[in-house]
Amino acid sequence: SKLGLPGTRTGIVVARPDLIRELSAMTAVVGLSNNNIGQALVLPLLESGEIGRVAREVVCPYYQAKAAVALTMAHRYLPKSSGWRAHESEGAFFLWLWFAGLPITSRELYVRARAKGLLIIPGEAFFFGLPEGDPWPHQHECIRVSFTSPPEVIEAGFRILGEVLGEL
Repeated sequence: SKLGLPGTRTGIVVARPDLIRELSAMTAVVGLSNNNIGQALVLPLLESGEIGRVAREVVCPYYQAKAAVALTMAHRYLPKSSGWRAHESEGAFFLWLWFAGLPITSRELYVRARAKGLLIIPGEAFFFGLPEGDPWPHQHECIRVSFTSPPEVIEAGFRILGEVLGEL
């Protein structure tokens, strides 16, 4: 992800060992002094005070609209019998969906969705620090879904998720 761009992350690299060594060395050097272009782009907005207006009038409405589309698709495709609920979207680029009483774990839901071509994030990964075997079921009943893709991709994703939930 974002390979070689200063100030950005590198995810997983699958390549020949010699290429991985070179990429690792490059990433280490680039990460030492990142002159992130994003910082340069936002500087005039910070200096002028426009950043607040841009956030309120451009960025927030954009992502609120994206969240609304995702929720519309969720209502359209997720079976009511799944008892799903959405946590309040508070500015992130994703929705948290809760399936109280989910008969499988969210990790298993992820596996089944992935088999149909849909990637979701199982909630278990975000409940770190709980004791092993903690009985709180909520941690196994939530998933995170991104809504930054184009509307047709979001719709296809919710259609697949609805199919997987319907099979349960």
